[in-house]
Formats: sequence, structure tokens, C-alpha cells
Amino acid sequence: MNESLRFGIIGAGLMGVEHIQNIALLEDASVAAIADPHPPSQERALAAAGGELQVYDDYAPLLADESINAVIIATPNHTHAAVLRDVFETDKHILCEKPLCTTLDDCAWVVAEAARRSQVFWVAMEYRYSPPVARFVREVQAGTAGRLRMLSIREHRFPFLKKVGDWNRFNRNSGGTLVEKSCHHFDLMRHVVGAEPLRVFATGGADVNHLDEEYDGEQPDIIDNALVVVDFENGVRAVHDLCMFAEGSRHMQELAATGDTGKVECLMPPGQVVLGRRIPRAVETIDVAVPDDVLAAGYHHGATYYELRDFQRAAVEGAPVAVTAEDGMKAVAMGVAAQISIAEQRVVLMSELGL
Repeated sequence: MNESLRFGIIGAGLMGVEHIQNIALLEDASVAAIADPHPPSQERALAAAGGELQVYDDYAPLLADESINAVIIATPNHTHAAVLRDVFETDKHILCEKPLCTTLDDCAWVVAEAARRSQVFWVAMEYRYSPPVARFVREVQAGTAGRLRMLSIREHRFPFLKKVGDWNRFNRNSGGTLVEKSCHHFDLMRHVVGAEPLRVFATGGADVNHLDEEYDGEQPDIIDNALVVVDFENGVRAVHDLCMFAEGSRHMQELAATGDTGKVECLMPPGQVVLGRRIPRAVETIDVAVPDDVLAAGYHHGATYYELRDFQRAAVEGAPVAVTAEDGMKAVAMGVAAQISIAEQRVVLMSELGL
């Protein structure tokens, strides 16, 4: 590294703090400032940084600081487009948390803007970077299961956490559960399959969570469970199984890629990759190790650290951007298609969305 990255973080909630903790593990990188109007969030960020941090209520002075050469956007989903309009006017490298935006029009604008700018633009898709998931992807792409035919991504977990202002209880702010939560999974589908989606069919609903909640006289409208089937251009079929009221699950995340000669699975926790072969029939379980300090720095099984490391290489060394603005837009589009499918009870062609 011949240049140090000095980060400014806009949004000091859960993910903002996770970025602070993981940047501390990088060489030649530091967090210079955070911007967040919420005092408790400011306090948590200061604690995570050990007090060595400039704190702003507004992000304008952060952007004006010429010593800051990289910005992380970790604000509520529906604010990303507005914040990006200001950050793009600087020459600072940008890592924008998922989902890229909550509407496809905003996503398309970001894609066009990122293409004409010189700074690195990266969409944070931590799911790709968890070491067990990364090993799963490598095995599938190396042909361990043969020719890929089916992909399953299951997440059975706890309900959405409460956020400042309860913004994540409403589709208009989050983009909908299948954009907010599942854009990770749809991005991973494209990444593993290596092709574009053709059509999406989904079923889901709001069956357990948030039913007795009310905010300013309004009830939450987000769904808490869904099944989503995706057909890809290369003939691979994928399914996403999401349940947000499954705290008793043995595995929060289960991935399975089945090909014509075998199967590759990933189980989280415990961070295992399972290799299965049809002939001769055999099963091998691999425990994928993650350093203790990396595990302790966040809630994504080490993913945030490895993603930030690759972002740093792109910003400093000119390494390729792994998750582009276009990748971010396509993940949102798959979520939008799934939300439409549930609302209208029909198959949605991706071509209807201009993709």
C-alpha cells in the first residue's frame, strides 16, 4: 500500500459501527470522522473508535474535509440516493451499503453517475465475503458439483431489529423486505450462477411479526416470510427461502448448490462447507476458519473485514471493483420483481423492469 485510506462514515448505526471496528483491523486505514444526527449513535461510534473520532451531526463538513479520501454510506435505505448526489460531487472513493437504493430509477441514476466518475464505487454486499460462503462459491465455480442445475439460499432468522425512527417497518423506506434483506441473496445468486435472471415468482406475507405494532397511527407493511423462485438464462433454477420468525433454527443460513455430479452446501453457523459426490457416493465436511479478531469485529462472520480489504485494494492499488453499481441495481431489481410477484400473484419477467 502506498496510500492510507482515511474514511468518513455517514450513518453510525449498527453497520456504521461494524465498519469502524473492521477498519481498525486494516493496515494503512483509519476512520477520521462520522456523521449522524442521533446522539446515542454518535456515542456508540465514539466508543467503538476509542474516542479518536471527529463527530458531526451533518455530513457536509465531513465531505469538505480534504484529508478524507473514502466515504462509507450506511444511512437508512431511502436516503442513499440523496446522500450519493452530494458525495459524488467529491473525488472520494465510495462504499455504499446495500441496498443500493429503494427504487430502480434511483439505482439507474447511480449506475450512470458511477460510470462517468473516476473514483471507486462499490456496493457493500457482505454476504459474498463471509469466508465459508466464499469457499462455497469457489467450490461451485470450480465444478465440484459438476454442471450447476439448482441453487437454494435459505435464511431463517430473528425479526428485523428496531432502527432509529422505525424506518425499516415500512416498504416506502426499506424498499420492502425482499429488497432490504434479500438483495444480498439475489446478488449471491447472480454471483454463483454466472448468468442473469429471466423470471421471478414469489409468494409471501406478513404472518407473525409486527402485527401489533403501530407508528403514528400506521401499521407496518413489511412481509416477514417468502419463497422466491428464479429462473436464469443458463437454465439454472434458484430458490430463496426467507423466514424472519425462526429464532429456533439450528442454522440461520443454509446454501445448497446441486449439479449433475454432486452437491455443495454451506451451513452458517457453524461455518462449514459440505462437499457431496454422487459416484462414488461420498461426503466431506470442511470447517472454514476465521480469525478470532475478525469474527469479533461484527455480525457477518468476518465478511465486513474481507470486503473492506478488497475495497481498499481497489481504491489504493486500482484492483477491480468486485461489486459494481450495476450489480447493486440488479440485486434490487430482483427484489422488486419478487415484491411485485407477491402483490400481483403472478410471474414477473425481468424484461418488464428493463433488464
